[in-house]
Order: sequence, then structure tokens, then C-alpha cells
Amino acid sequence: MAKIIKQIAIYGKGGIGKSTTTSNLSAALSELGLKVMQFGCDPKSDSTNTLRDGKYIPTVLDTLREKTIVKAHEVIFQGFNGIYCVEAGGPAPGVGCAGRGIITAVELFKQQKIFEELELDVVIYDVLGDVVCGGFAIPIREGIAKHVFTVSSSDFMSIYASNNLFKGISKYSASGGALLGGVIANSMGTPYSKEIIDDFVEKTQTRVIEYIPRSITVTQSELQGKTTIEAAPESAQANVYRSLAVKIAAHTESKTPAPLEVSALQEWASKWGDHLLAMEQGKITSLGAAI
Repeated sequence: MAKIIKQIAIYGKGGIGKSTTTSNLSAALSELGLKVMQFGCDPKSDSTNTLRDGKYIPTVLDTLREKTIVKAHEVIFQGFNGIYCVEAGGPAPGVGCAGRGIITAVELFKQQKIFEELELDVVIYDVLGDVVCGGFAIPIREGIAKHVFTVSSSDFMSIYASNNLFKGISKYSASGGALLGGVIANSMGTPYSKEIIDDFVEKTQTRVIEYIPRSITVTQSELQGKTTIEAAPESAQANVYRSLAVKIAAHTESKTPAPLEVSALQEWASKWGDHLLAMEQGKITSLGAAI
């Protein structure tokens, strides 16, 4: 019987900590004894850096530009704790679709059956979530990833990107596309951050799978070119990532979210803005009660 490989996709707005979260998740999953591949799908090609002491690796598209025939093993590099690292890459600046690297890399690996050959337990696609179209939609549109998670802070543009992802998942779910596993609430640094995220997931009929606090430990670790799991294994932040990994490893049921229309999302955000202002002015003391 063929081994079941858990394939998941982590989406999120650029700069939200998506790759940081993904790399720490990969590291924590590897600590559980799982064979993990992290598949960077951002044209910046820096998803796996902290798994390899801050070092960049040749991308699939760059390698294909240099030679006609490429073996998958030529673009796979091992990092922390044996994690397999891949960067899909992007087109030459100003030319082509930024999502082309994902399409090309996925097809290459499927043709050569590399996941089966390496006997992987988990493949994590780290995907830019600002625009869910073209190649960036491949993991959800084609059902390559069975479960999708989004990294989001309480900032409006991060939530806006997550809501757009929900729309993409809803569109493709009926034709075999991936479903939503939940929201990874990142950079929980203010008293109201959790309340905003909790309200958003309630409105969109989703759930938070983990709350990740803002921590200087993450910054210190990345300045060393490492994940928090590797650089500060005894830290409280590392244990949060371990908690996330246990939940992801055990996750089996995802669902179709209920995204908000743009007008409803703007109204929701405006209401939160008004209440935050009222709280700052001392007019209210509890955001939850006000909303």
C-alpha cells in the first residue's frame, strides 16, 4: 500500500512571518521524527534560508535556465535535522509570471516521483498569499496540498489577504481543491490582537490553530541564520512552534471557509477601528463587549 504523504500549504501576506513560521514548523515536525520537505514557492527564494544557516540555494527555475534536463535531486538540499529544502524560484526580473516557478517545480517533482522516492511524511508549500492567482493558486486549485493554513496578524492587510485566500479555497473546493485547516495567528503582541483574530475567524466560520506571540527570540535566531527551534531550543517561543507542529501533524479534517465580501470586510474593520479609538480615549474598557 502506498504511503500517505501529508501535503500542506502555508499562505500569508508578504512580511507577515509566513516563512519564519513555516521553517520553525518544519524544524519542529522533524523533531517529531518525521521526514519533511519545505517547498519554497515565493519568487524571493528565501523560504528555507533559516534551515540552512542563512544560505540561499539554487532554485528550480534558475537551474532550468542553465540546462535543459534537470534531475530533481539537483535542486534538493538538506538543512537542519535532515529537512529537504527546495526553492521553486521566479522568472528573470520583469519577465513572465511570478508563479511560474511553482507550476514548473511541482510538475518536475511529480514526473520524477521524488516524494515517494524520498519516503517523505510531510511536504510543506510556503506560498506568497498576497495574490491567489496563477501559479500561486496551484497548491489549492489542483488539490496538491490537501490542507491549507494561513498566517495572519491582526493588521487589516494581513486579514484582507487571508480573506482573499478563503475566496480562492471556496472557489476550488467543489472541484477537488484544498480545504482550509485554520489560521495561524502570528505576532500576537497587543492585548486586542487575539480578540480581532478571534472575531475574524468566527465571522468566516474558520478557527485559529495556534497563537504565536511576538518575540525578540525569533529576531535573534534569524540574525544567526537559524530557526528558533535550532538557535533557542529551550525558549518559550520554540515550544509554541512545537505545539503548532503537534497540531498540524495530527490534523485530518479541513473545511470550506465562508469569506466576507469586500464591503462586509471593510465595515467589520471600520467597526474595530472605531472601538480601538474609543478604548484609547478611555470611553470603553472591553473591546469584546463593544463588538
